[in-house]
Amino acid sequence: MSESRKRQRPDDYFGDWKQREALAEGMIPLVGSLAREKNVKSYIYGKSLVNQSVLDIMRAHRYVRQIEENEISEFETFPIVTELASLNLGPAHIDIGRMAVNYYDRGQGQGLSVEEYVRREVADLIDATDKPVDQPVDVVLYGFGRIGRLMARILIDKTDGGAGLRLRAVVTRRGSAPNDLLKRASLLRRDSVHGAFNGTIRVDEERQSFVANGNEVRVIYADDPSTIDYTAYGIHNAIVVDNTGVWRDEAGLSQHLKSKGVAKVILTAPGKGSLKNVVAGINNHLIEDTDTIISAASCTTNAIAPPLKCVDERFGIAAGHVETVHAYTNDQNLIDNYHKAERRGRSAALNMVITETGAAKAVGKVLPHLDGLLSGNAIRVPTPNVSMAILNLTLKTATTRDEMNAFMHEMALHSSLRKQIDYSNSPEVVSSDFVGSRHACIYDAQATIVNGHQAVLYLWYDNEFGYSCQVHRILEQMAGIRYKTYPKEK
Repeated sequence: MSESRKRQRPDDYFGDWKQREALAEGMIPLVGSLAREKNVKSYIYGKSLVNQSVLDIMRAHRYVRQIEENEISEFETFPIVTELASLNLGPAHIDIGRMAVNYYDRGQGQGLSVEEYVRREVADLIDATDKPVDQPVDVVLYGFGRIGRLMARILIDKTDGGAGLRLRAVVTRRGSAPNDLLKRASLLRRDSVHGAFNGTIRVDEERQSFVANGNEVRVIYADDPSTIDYTAYGIHNAIVVDNTGVWRDEAGLSQHLKSKGVAKVILTAPGKGSLKNVVAGINNHLIEDTDTIISAASCTTNAIAPPLKCVDERFGIAAGHVETVHAYTNDQNLIDNYHKAERRGRSAALNMVITETGAAKAVGKVLPHLDGLLSGNAIRVPTPNVSMAILNLTLKTATTRDEMNAFMHEMALHSSLRKQIDYSNSPEVVSSDFVGSRHACIYDAQATIVNGHQAVLYLWYDNEFGYSCQVHRILEQMAGIRYKTYPKEK
C-alpha cells in the first residue's frame, strides 16, 4: 500500500470530523436517488450505503482500514458518488470504496480526473437499458417465524425501485388471538435480538395486510400449502420461501407447486433425498433454470462450507471434526418439559445441551469430495443468537498460524467468497458483536491454532440474519436476477 495516501493527523480533530460528517450527510440523497430512481446500489467494501445514517456511512469508511491497512475518507468517495449520480446509469451494484482505493491508492486513474475516471469505469453502464430481471418477481414467505421475519426485513430493505424481488405475501396459521394480524406486524416491528424494524409499518385490517415501507404484504392464513390461490391476491409466478421445515423432501415441498401462482420453492432447512442442497458462493452454480425446488441447507452448513472449501483447496483436508456452539432455538424448552429428542427437553436458558448436528454430514452434499471426512456434534448454549463452529482439521500440507491467517484474510477480503467469509482480528470480540452480520461466517484470526498438520479454526456466525442473507442470495439467483458489478474484476 502507498504510504503517501495515509491521511495526515488533522490539527483539529473535531473540525475534520464535522467536514467529513457533512460530506457523509451529502451522500445520503445521492445514494438514495441512485437506488430509488436508477436501481444502482452503492457499497463501501461490501457494506451497503442505501438507507444508512450519517454515522453508518462514516463507520463504513473507517471499516476499510481493516482491509486495506490504509485510510479512506469521505473527501475521496464523495466526488465519486456525485459523478455517479450525475450520469444516466443502468441497474448495477457499485462499490465506491473499491473505486476510490483503485483511483487514489493503486494509480488506476492514470492521470485522469475523478470524473473522467468514474466515467471510464462505468462506460458500458451509461445509458444502458439492460434490467437485472425482465419484470419484478413475486415472493411469498411460507412461515413467519425467526427466519421468515428476517427474510421479510431483507426483502423490504432491498426493494429500492421495485424492479427486482417484491415481497407480496406471508402465509401462516391463524393464531388464537382476535388481533392476530396486529400481533404478526408487531413481531416484525420489534425484535429483542435484531432491534427495531428500519422503517414504518401500518396494518390494513380491511385488506388483511400490513404495509412496510410502502410494500403491501398480504397475510394469508392456511394449513395446507396446496389449496392457496395466490392469483386471487394478484400474485403470479411467485417463489415461495418455505421457512417452516415441515416438509423437507421434494414430494412434500411439491405441494406448493400445486397452488395457483407459484413457480418455484426454496426451503430454509437441509433438504432430504435427492433435493439439491445449495450454499451461496459454493455450489450455487448447480442451480439450473429448470429447477423448481431448492434447499438453502442449514445455517451451520452455510457457515462451515466456505472456509472448508478454501482450506481444502490450499492445504488439503485429510479428516476433521466440526463442533458447533449453537444458540438455542425455538424447538427447545424454556424450562424443563417433555421433548421427543434426547436432552432438548431441558431448559435452554439454564443449560448447555449436547445434541446432534447434521451439518458435517451435509457438507458432503455441498462439497462431495469431503463426504465422509468430517464428523460433527453440537452444544446448544444459553444465548439467543450468534453461534460458533470450531473446525478441528487434519491437513495434508503442514502450515503455520500466520500462514493460515494470511490466507484466510485474503479469502475473506479479496476472493469470490468475500460475501460469505468475514475476517476478525480483534482480541476483544464476543458473540453479540456479530449480531446482524450479513456474512455466512466470520473467521476469528486471534483464536486460530495451528501445529503443522493440525489446525483448529474458530468461526462465528449469525445463525439467523447471516443465514437469511445467504438464502436471499439463492433467492435472487432462482429469480434470474443478475446485476452488473463495478469495479469490474481485473
